[in-house]
Amino acid sequence: MTTAARDTRTLHLPAGSAATRDYALEVTPESAGWTHSGLRVLELVPGGRRRLHTGEDEVVVVPLSGGLVVSCDDRTLTLAGRANVFAGPTDFAYLPRGTTAELSSEGGGRFALCAARARRTLPLRHGPAADVPVELRGAGSCSRQVNNFATAGVFEADALIACEVITPGGNWSSYPPHKHDETSEVETELEEIYYFEIAPGPQGQPGLAYHRVYGTPGRPIDVLAEVRDRDVVLVPHGWHGPSIAAPGHDLYYLNVMAGPGPERAWRIVDDPAHAWIRGTWTGQDVDPRLPLHSPDRAATHPPTRPDQNGATRP
Repeated sequence: MTTAARDTRTLHLPAGSAATRDYALEVTPESAGWTHSGLRVLELVPGGRRRLHTGEDEVVVVPLSGGLVVSCDDRTLTLAGRANVFAGPTDFAYLPRGTTAELSSEGGGRFALCAARARRTLPLRHGPAADVPVELRGAGSCSRQVNNFATAGVFEADALIACEVITPGGNWSSYPPHKHDETSEVETELEEIYYFEIAPGPQGQPGLAYHRVYGTPGRPIDVLAEVRDRDVVLVPHGWHGPSIAAPGHDLYYLNVMAGPGPERAWRIVDDPAHAWIRGTWTGQDVDPRLPLHSPDRAATHPPTRPDQNGATRP
């Protein structure tokens, strides 16, 4: 019996390596070598504007820093945005497939365009920041915060699933390693993009993190990436995790997922070799640094504490 061929695609994209004339980052299904998920990062100078054609994709516009005005179908959506990705959840805009939008920013900023190939045409919508569920997962050094702005069951979309994960410096997230590359009662097939931002040190020192992807005997894949601010890792299949934040540098990543199945759901299985770690969280406190955003937002939108043995993670 021959061993399955190892996935040799370029899966770690250092900052700037996937830039195009129009975008600081552009990952399409075609460039990724897969079928469903995409992500662009648009940078606008103060007063800048860009026209966006969604084509076959549904798109969720997420301010990473700064505010944005989205004009589409004779409607105008104003996104207040945020100072940076560590300042708490942001409002966002949903753009349907087959539409054209004008994006403009008086103060300038950086904006993620999360995309998935869509079959249905859903309405243009504004997602308020106040409606974004903030969840604290794990415990101890595995504590992390998840902003579930466009997950299944939270926000309606045709195929796109997206969330933000914030990991305090020194902690591990996306752990235990898990996968979602088959269709079954316990798993859904989803391509996934990790886009990273890393908080600098007190004098602006650049930070770093580590991210792991590895395969099964039938579908080998092997990534151990030292990721820096604004890097991307693509996960076409296989176990992925941990994402490890270096001490002193809080870690943010944006997850964008979509797959071929008719059901929009996020079901995962843990690597059996590491699943036992969940049992150690019982009785441990969540890292007191979380939620990692302003006290006024934490007071008005209290986070939820999940069941440590819960079925939804990472």
